[in-house]
Amino acid sequence: MSLNLTILGCHSATPRVNAYPTSQFLEINNRHFLIDCGEGTQRQMRKYKVGFSKINHIFISHLHGDHFYGLVGLLSTYGILSREKELHVYGPEGIKEVTLLQLKISQSHAKYPIIFHELSSTESELIFEDKNISVRTIPLNHRVYTNGYLFTEKEKSKKLHLDNISNYEEIDKADYLNIKAGKDIVLSTGEVVPNSELTLPSKKLLSYAFCSDTKYKPDIIPLIKNADLLYHEATFLDDKKDLAKKTKHSTSKEAAQIAKDANVNQLVIGHYSGRYKDISLFRKEAQEIFENTELAEPGKTFKINAKD
Repeated sequence: MSLNLTILGCHSATPRVNAYPTSQFLEINNRHFLIDCGEGTQRQMRKYKVGFSKINHIFISHLHGDHFYGLVGLLSTYGILSREKELHVYGPEGIKEVTLLQLKISQSHAKYPIIFHELSSTESELIFEDKNISVRTIPLNHRVYTNGYLFTEKEKSKKLHLDNISNYEEIDKADYLNIKAGKDIVLSTGEVVPNSELTLPSKKLLSYAFCSDTKYKPDIIPLIKNADLLYHEATFLDDKKDLAKKTKHSTSKEAAQIAKDANVNQLVIGHYSGRYKDISLFRKEAQEIFENTELAEPGKTFKINAKD
């Protein structure tokens, strides 16, 4: 099992040459997700060879243009490409209305079904799961209703520890399905053989936390505790801490403090304000608090493999 994150865009609102607003492509446990869809996302998908047909679920953090103005263009392109599979779009209340209106006026809506999942809760909630992945919201604090998203692998069937199982004559192959499902075995004597003795240790389940635009919000720490990878916006350096607070954004140091307190494995920062010409300063400042910090840059990939 592995986690692969490709940064498509990572800058703040104002478009610039060779700088694109927020969008990411996530591959985790054989599932593929698009996270936010700022202007230029389609071009970046082509440039970095992200297969359009792989994406069946799109997660939009909030309805500021630099996070979703590329969505209607992408949906229109799917129509041109004769897509037939249904597409699920998750985002704040209003995303269905604004998107369908644009498609209607431009007469761009194709035949494939678009299923909108509109969000309004200020508490973390489970919004998607299948046999491989679960996705929960991370409520954030921005100028409009905003969520981050936590993507977590789901545990597959346990592997049998056949050497240990052979120590118990009563356990036969008919019990294997129950053991793989995590159940203990009760012998005829009444002795309970714990499942942990009959199965091999599971690999750590990988998780990715995406925290879009938000002011410093330490109450998200329990939600993202021990995540393997955390993306946290860092629009400003510490010299603009007051401006970050006013605009409900975070500084690089604040993002690093979240990462440290949540005990994540790696931090990626992005959403840089255009006022800064040298983004390496963001990494330098964050590393004063959290050493394992990397910069988001278009085309940059982050890969994490599961370990025992």
